[in-house]
Amino acid sequence: MPSVRRHSAPPSPGTAPALHAQKRASAVVLGLVLAAGAATGGCEYTYDDGRDWSGTTETGQTAAPAPVFTRDPLRRDPVPEDELDGWVSRTLSDTPQPVVHAGAGLLAAGEVRTEATPVLETGTYALALACRSQRRVTFVVRSDTLTLVDLGLRCGVNRENVIYLSADTALSVTVEARTGANFAYRLRRL
Repeated sequence: MPSVRRHSAPPSPGTAPALHAQKRASAVVLGLVLAAGAATGGCEYTYDDGRDWSGTTETGQTAAPAPVFTRDPLRRDPVPEDELDGWVSRTLSDTPQPVVHAGAGLLAAGEVRTEATPVLETGTYALALACRSQRRVTFVVRSDTLTLVDLGLRCGVNRENVIYLSADTALSVTVEARTGANFAYRLRRL
């Protein structure tokens, strides 16, 4: 097959100055970008985080912060029966409102316990729940006709629910644990 050669046409007289102007504009833009980069290269971002840095600059020493452990697994193990009252008092702190009923105990793995409150008057109550275990503990609080709370509580986090009783009624509190656990609950009148 015969080969075909193509020849490019010589540039027209009007395109050469336009091509030259385009190259010059590109060079100007590149120069501006490089100048801006060099000007901002020495900048530093600072902010005030509330710490007093004057003590560390005067001594010249930098103190490494101590490690913070947020979840100590041993602090989630249930306490024995003789230490239960101390755990409850630390976990459910005192409040100015009167406590109408409270309960606490130690559950074995797989144990389900149901306790009943005395008859409570019509009104609004705060129900505080707490547990200490490696796994969640389930709390179910019921009146004769209604489930007021059905909660799988992650231990180490206290929970407080506000409940309203429209008639005088006794409540049943059922607590279930999959592993050994401490539980505590407290009803106070608001």
